[in-house]
Amino acid sequence: MKKNMGRWDRTLRLVAAAVFAVLLIAGVVKGTAAVILAILAAILVITTFISFCPIYAPFGISTKRKGKKDESCTV
Repeated sequence: MKKNMGRWDRTLRLVAAAVFAVLLIAGVVKGTAAVILAILAAILVITTFISFCPIYAPFGISTKRKGKKDESCTV
């Protein structure tokens, strides 16, 4: 897997996952929506730490800076 996520992309994903977690823990979201939100939060966290987004790959999208080596997993 070639890394295709930059620092800001990873940071925003982690912040979104944290917001989802707060909504789930606070009980704001319940039922099926809560399960979907929990799965989405888990996916965001996983993709953040591996710095690879499988949705970006087929389209050749990369938010990683070119020319400068990006530190991995330094969110």
